Amino acid sequence: MGSKHHAPSKSFSSKFLSFRCSTILTLFMLFTSFFLFLSPLRHIREHIFFAEQSRFNGDLRDAKFPWNKLCFGPTFEKLKLAVFSKTWPVGAAPGGMERHASTLYHALAARGHEVHVFTVPSDRKPHHDLHEDNLHVYFAANDHGSVNISLAFDIFHKVDANGAFDYVHTESVSLPYWRAKLVPNVAVTWHGIWYEIMHSKLFQELLSNPDGKLPGPMIDLKEAMPKLIDEIRFFRSYKQHICISKSAGEDLVNVYQLPPRNVHVILNGVDEAAFMKDPVAGLRFRRKYGVPANVSIVMGVAGRLVRDKGHPLLFEAFSSIANQHPGLFLLVAGSGPWGRRYSQLGPNVKVLGALEPSELSNFYNALDVFVNPTLRPQGLDLTLIEAMHCGKPVLTPNYPSIVGTVVVDEGFGYTFSPNVKSLLEALESVIRDGSDVLQRKGMACKEYALSMFTAIKMASAYERFFLCMKNTIFCQYPLPTDC
Repeated sequence: MGSKHHAPSKSFSSKFLSFRCSTILTLFMLFTSFFLFLSPLRHIREHIFFAEQSRFNGDLRDAKFPWNKLCFGPTFEKLKLAVFSKTWPVGAAPGGMERHASTLYHALAARGHEVHVFTVPSDRKPHHDLHEDNLHVYFAANDHGSVNISLAFDIFHKVDANGAFDYVHTESVSLPYWRAKLVPNVAVTWHGIWYEIMHSKLFQELLSNPDGKLPGPMIDLKEAMPKLIDEIRFFRSYKQHICISKSAGEDLVNVYQLPPRNVHVILNGVDEAAFMKDPVAGLRFRRKYGVPANVSIVMGVAGRLVRDKGHPLLFEAFSSIANQHPGLFLLVAGSGPWGRRYSQLGPNVKVLGALEPSELSNFYNALDVFVNPTLRPQGLDLTLIEAMHCGKPVLTPNYPSIVGTVVVDEGFGYTFSPNVKSLLEALESVIRDGSDVLQRKGMACKEYALSMFTAIKMASAYERFFLCMKNTIFCQYPLPTDC
């Protein structure tokens, strides 16, 4: 009797366990797939929230990371700032330096600070000074269209006489070091230092003369070291130094031997309202410029089409890989001598010419991946972070200024050494991953860009920096008003 009663129970138990195991296995597979799908975003969140987990508390001048990682609260103290900038964006297709300056100083003026910029128009033509609420732009050009520093200083002193400036800021050497010595409160933002430029010249020499058979080394490479020594010597003429990449900050401390408390990292930001994910605009852009509907991957490159931007590298690599993968398509935005050469590559390449700033976001949205083949490991290229804001992964060289600041996770895209073989391997990885993986990486890029590379984050960091330099109370973090 006992065996008759236990047999059904054993059978039921066996079926139940079988059902339970299969259910658990199915759920496990679903969660695993979901986990893998979101793994790039998981890595981003780890990076984004790491600062919160090990929250900084202390003097901002001791921070060893970009100030953009912190969240600064509102301030009621207003500043009067003087700015020296090489150029100011006027007309179509301004460069990255001009766009950075315009974004930063418009944002600071919008926060209630009085900003006076001494500069020249980017188109090198005569223009009236600009006065927009708190932002005042004075054009002081010499006969060649560059800044006439004597004239700029005359205007500077007149404005200063009507109320002293709280701080003076110069974009790179727009305010020469022999003038900077005469200014009591001055800070400089370096968009590229000679130590990085030396690496640029090295990469260009290796690419153009890989076997050393041509006469060389190039003259610029020979002169690089003396120029570096001169730069290290005059950098001390500036009191405070802002770097736009983490690696540059480390170089100023370790190579240029500047006091760590005088070196700060504030990353560039772009207007997140101007660069945002918009698939419809991307499709419209593709149709406008005749991108075939049956292509598998659309790549894009933007900027000046000149040698040091890496176009010989991309030209050779794409020429090789396009024959093996006919579904690959390349959009080239910009002007320069390499535009004509790209147009000779056939139907898989479309040269767009220089785009209006208003078209750039649509251009990024038309891509599956953005390529920046630059041979200049210096500064922080705005095109990378603009593309990331539009939800696009990036393909870029593995320079310290990039992998230490922008592509800090493999979930953001692909990196390569600045040679054709390495770029080809990276392109093969892009093709192998396909559009689905590229979309996931693009969303990870967008999330990271919003956490680090916005105009608001950049402006609030600069605002706090100038306040800190004026009054050390603002050097403490967090203040009661901070996030």
